[in-house]
Amino acid sequence: VSRPAGHCITALAGMTGVDELSDSTEVVEMEDVNPTQFQVEKHTWDGLRKIIHNSRKNTGVVINKAPHDFQFIQKDETSQHSHRIYYLGMPYASRDNALLYSDIPKKIRRDALMVLSWKKMLDRFQASPHHGGFSREEELLRERKRLGVSGITSYDYHRPSGLFLFQANSSLYYCRDGGNNSFTTSPMDPVEIKSRSSGTRMDPKICPGDPNFIGFINNNDIWVTSTETGEERRLTFCHKGIDNPKDDPKSAGIATFVTQEEFDRFTGYWWSPAAREDGGKTLQILYEEVDESEVEIIHVPSPALEERKTDVYRYPRAGTPKNPDINLKIAEIRTDNLGKIVSTQEKELPVPFTSLFPSAEYITRAGWTKDGRYAWAVMMDRRQQRLQLVLLPPALFIPAHQDGANRHESLEALGDTVHPFIIYQETSDIWINVHDIFHPFIQTSDDDISFIAVNESKTGFCHLYKITSVLQQGIYAPVFSPLSPDDFKCPVKEEVTITSGEWEVLANHGAKIWVDESAKLVYFQGTKDSPLEHHLYVVSYESPAEIVRLTKSGFSHSCSVSQTFDMFVSHYSSLTTAPCVHIYKLQGSDDHPLHKEPQFWASMMESSGFPFDSTPPEIFSFTGKSGFELYGMLYKPHHLVPGRKHPTVVFVYGGPQVQLVNNSYKGVKYLRLSTLAFLGYAVLVIDGRGSCQRGLKFEGAVKDKMGQVEIEDQVEGLNYVAEKYKFVDLSRVAIHGWSYGGFLSLMGLIHRPDIFKVAIAGAPVTLWMAYDTGYTERYLDTPDKNKKGYEACSVALHVDKLPNEPNRLLILHGFLDENVHFFHTNFLVSQLIRAGKPYNLQIYPNERHSIRCPESGEHYEITLLHFLQQNL
Repeated sequence: VSRPAGHCITALAGMTGVDELSDSTEVVEMEDVNPTQFQVEKHTWDGLRKIIHNSRKNTGVVINKAPHDFQFIQKDETSQHSHRIYYLGMPYASRDNALLYSDIPKKIRRDALMVLSWKKMLDRFQASPHHGGFSREEELLRERKRLGVSGITSYDYHRPSGLFLFQANSSLYYCRDGGNNSFTTSPMDPVEIKSRSSGTRMDPKICPGDPNFIGFINNNDIWVTSTETGEERRLTFCHKGIDNPKDDPKSAGIATFVTQEEFDRFTGYWWSPAAREDGGKTLQILYEEVDESEVEIIHVPSPALEERKTDVYRYPRAGTPKNPDINLKIAEIRTDNLGKIVSTQEKELPVPFTSLFPSAEYITRAGWTKDGRYAWAVMMDRRQQRLQLVLLPPALFIPAHQDGANRHESLEALGDTVHPFIIYQETSDIWINVHDIFHPFIQTSDDDISFIAVNESKTGFCHLYKITSVLQQGIYAPVFSPLSPDDFKCPVKEEVTITSGEWEVLANHGAKIWVDESAKLVYFQGTKDSPLEHHLYVVSYESPAEIVRLTKSGFSHSCSVSQTFDMFVSHYSSLTTAPCVHIYKLQGSDDHPLHKEPQFWASMMESSGFPFDSTPPEIFSFTGKSGFELYGMLYKPHHLVPGRKHPTVVFVYGGPQVQLVNNSYKGVKYLRLSTLAFLGYAVLVIDGRGSCQRGLKFEGAVKDKMGQVEIEDQVEGLNYVAEKYKFVDLSRVAIHGWSYGGFLSLMGLIHRPDIFKVAIAGAPVTLWMAYDTGYTERYLDTPDKNKKGYEACSVALHVDKLPNEPNRLLILHGFLDENVHFFHTNFLVSQLIRAGKPYNLQIYPNERHSIRCPESGEHYEITLLHFLQQNL
């Protein structure tokens, strides 16, 4: 529900011509045809299977293989190249992500297009899982991250040493390039990091203070290994390794299901960037310790169905008394002057984290300031209307497992002077969307700290602010006395508004800013020009009067800026232009850095042609009764005949944090919609109230009442299009979506059966009190505080309003879904049977929330097209 699942946008290539279709059509008797209605040609099941099977042969050509995850390294003056750029991408004729690089020349010809070659860093390295499968941990992480590709899907890079670290084949590997300006010219063999531990090693990270050390997660605990000495050491001892999960509820360094799924945090440990030198080194890791003993256990069928087993998960349902108990700790490693580990130590706060911060329910982000002087964390209350940013001095953490006398001595040593600092707070009467932007500046004084952050609640739109908070020493209550939520709160000395207006700075789902501290500039991505386009902008954070757009209008861009702020790479497209990846150089005087001109320098990927003709959708807008301008996309049906009305499919997601309608290429992601248009359907997509990029008031229209205003806006948009384009047949409208879109498809049929002839609901939430705390309570509060809201939007409680005619409802669901559990469909179906209501059900026994198996995806697409042609 949190975001559209990967399979709801599975590529379905368009048809190659009418001749291919004619063999699989059924004869439609003329007396059955309304002369004013366009009749979609009916194909047999086998005919549809051939069409889709043939179309899938072309998906390898049309899959977006654009490079991503860029790292720029500047070369020295003697080189003919200015930078080397590292990235992940799919080389030609490959379906696996690989680690690649390109060299960017210092000089280019103006009369020719420079297309950089993609060079493999690794020699004959196959980064696919052994035996064609992933471990359970890897599979679940892929679900949370919505990963659809295999190979190397992420990497860590230590710039000074040139060390690359990545996970592949259920193992860890490293290689080196770019450190000390030493660059390879031919592929290398990566070194596998051997391990004595059992289980899959996850979330590997290089220690910034000593890149010989690598951290990783194994069996729910943090481990460290040295590439230099081969030492391997377990740092935490939370997990007991007991077969019964009920008796083994603790973990260290791991983000829980809700933290990953609803807050986009996929790690639970953070290396300090600093290493204390004392003959050897002292290295520190901040980590989250989680105790899920009070969280409900659920059972989901195992992928190994023939074994008749279930997988066990901890899953906090909305309104349940307990989320996981959270705590922050530090693991400390001491080494000698040869780099060997001398000792390790676990350190804890003087009182538990939730005693120190009573209103903190979630830790949404954490890390260290650049100099390692402070650890920091972003805390959120359970309703997600109060966010606090706290600094934690490492000296606040005392040795764990001390006896009474030693512990008392450690507490006495803290006194009143060592305590947390809450340096920023945001409150909202709607909710707070978690963001990724926090840039602390190096402290020049012990008395205050400056940083750049975003705030959405202040104006209702997400914007950048430069904040200076006073660090007042020793005026707060001691950390072991009774505490209130406002203890340790620091006064804000200065707050400079860097950006403003009725538009958004992009700040979540991994969005970044790039801060040039020497020029006092901040580069960011946002929607200043249009809510339909993302652009790269630059502004001075010292005198933020002028915001300069660096990317070309008429496209939507996703950018990455070099660490030297002289280049950026943009992956961009429009509705009519397939994706390109281009590198731009910022040229001009250093005296006027804000006004440097972006100059096209080289291409990393040009638009690819498609093997068939695909007509892009058209964007439209209208002012709804709500007063908001709403945007939509319309795929006009092929075979338009004047005076004929075409069956129409409303494709919907409609929930928070998602925007479907924008000026970016849809040819790959929404190929199914193009196929429907080719067959003769009109296809409509509308971003109504509740969707994102339009401000908090627009998104917050669904607060405490999901599934109401969204359907109103879909119907209003449908009527607007039907009035404007006479080919829309309002007597033959289908609504289809997956996840939140599946929920809205059911709501549409329940509340507007007069509008929607059929609904096709994929993996729908049917009872909101059975969905997780982090998502549901953000939008609906808890069931005891919003009983009417939960009842109104839980579709399984309203089956009496569903139509009595057969073939108007199709439900699809993966049996192994560990996000929207199959329970939701199971409960809905049981209610339908009790009410004597007709329904159609398609189960995918081996699929989770995202349909990944090609055969399942193909079957789903055939089922969708067949149901529409038979019943719409």
